[in-house]
Amino acid sequence: MIPIRNIYYMLSYAFDVLNEQGYKRIETEQFDNVAELCSAILARGISIQLKRGINREYIEKTEEISALRGRIEVSDSIKANSILKRKLVCSYDDFSENSYMNRIIKTTMVLLLHSDITKTRKKDLRKVLVFFNNVDLLDIHTINWKIQYNRNNQSYRMFVSICYPVIKGLLQTTSDGTMRLMDFLDEQRMSRLYEKFILEYYRKKFRNYQLILLQFPGHLTTASKTCFHL
Repeated sequence: MIPIRNIYYMLSYAFDVLNEQGYKRIETEQFDNVAELCSAILARGISIQLKRGINREYIEKTEEISALRGRIEVSDSIKANSILKRKLVCSYDDFSENSYMNRIIKTTMVLLLHSDITKTRKKDLRKVLVFFNNVDLLDIHTINWKIQYNRNNQSYRMFVSICYPVIKGLLQTTSDGTMRLMDFLDEQRMSRLYEKFILEYYRKKFRNYQLILLQFPGHLTTASKTCFHL
């Protein structure tokens, strides 16, 4: 079993954002389980992100409206007798906070609310969940984890990386209906996290070296080796 504090330190090196001032208190806190740690990081991180601005993206919506907007869906308007109601069925792009990454985050926080975490953690999660009222929940079995990151949503990389182990098989339902995190983490994901931790650690401690991450194919899990060059 990997100690909770060690997991936090690995995450701190893997994601520079954890070194920001808003996370400093987490470093000194005690965590009884991984769910507590994930809840604290998400609650604190999203609070910081809300000040910067929540992620939004253009999402196509189709609905019956009284004012013309976007593209008129003629067939749907006829079927719904929209004209009799002085409305039209239109499809248009809405710049919404209901982005896929926000859906992943909200789904994870809702799951964590049912997990074995303290009332204080749950209170912190509920505070940020208020800002996700217009965000839909996802089916945890059909989530697409192949997220495309860019300059505008790069800060979400850590959030999604935290959400993955929480959702991907770590949560189990207990006899009383609550959820708890398993005592182990997915081997492949933890291997990748450890690799990234080692890489970032040496980048910071040995700045005079050039680091190259080599991947060796043909294994069940990705094996990597960090090489140093003067």
